[in-house]
Amino acid sequence: MLSYQHIYHAGNLADVHKHALLCAMLDYLTRKDKPLSYIETHAGRGLYDLAAPEAVRTGEAAAGIGTMEGRLPGDHPYLRRLAEVRARFGDSAYPGSPLLAALSLRPGDAIHLAELHPQERTALETAMAPFRAHVMARDGFEAAQALTPPLPRRGLMLIDPSYEVKADYAAIPRHMAALHRKWNVGTLVLWYPLLPAAPHRPMIAALRAAFPEALCHEVGFPPAREGHGLIGSGLFVVNPPWGLDAEAAALGRLFGTVPGHAG
Repeated sequence: MLSYQHIYHAGNLADVHKHALLCAMLDYLTRKDKPLSYIETHAGRGLYDLAAPEAVRTGEAAAGIGTMEGRLPGDHPYLRRLAEVRARFGDSAYPGSPLLAALSLRPGDAIHLAELHPQERTALETAMAPFRAHVMARDGFEAAQALTPPLPRRGLMLIDPSYEVKADYAAIPRHMAALHRKWNVGTLVLWYPLLPAAPHRPMIAALRAAFPEALCHEVGFPPAREGHGLIGSGLFVVNPPWGLDAEAAALGRLFGTVPGHAG
């Protein structure tokens, strides 16, 4: 459970899918002059160097943000956040979702981040120090239950496990149902991988039954290298912000232009 390090995968096509829609959601939510809470259950280190040997070795960033950045609309909030990060940290810097959220939020907003991996958490604390984020050495699902309902009550939670613990697929619908009962106004965002064996399907079927009005958006893409198992990315969003369906559809069309697109 503590072995996963996202530096090997930072900036891949799944990150682009997740981060582009996250930035769109936060851009919409911060337009209203009311404070909000951002909670992330599996935060990672927050800031990555795509020139690091681990990132270069896998080739996932080159196939991901390297391929998609030029396809996104120039005024997309994701591109604005990328530009801010590069201006602060250099051209090879890439923001994880905690940093994207911190740059999108306002002084009166709250940010809570859970991360168990000791080295990842230390790096996260460094990256988030300027933003007064609440960083926790705690299981993400336990932290989510403890923090809900948050203050401010309006807000968004990103649930983004590594799925190294296969039991997560079966447990997540129960977690999300419990979170929604406690925080029925919160936007709950679940990321999940698309793999050849499709272990996500029973989970998504259970979530669709529990949340029939939620938005479920998936994109397929070719493996980053021979033998790589990640062939797509999914987001399941309870209480999606207005307009997210159209934003997701537009992003899906852009993914359709990736060479070798898997549908």
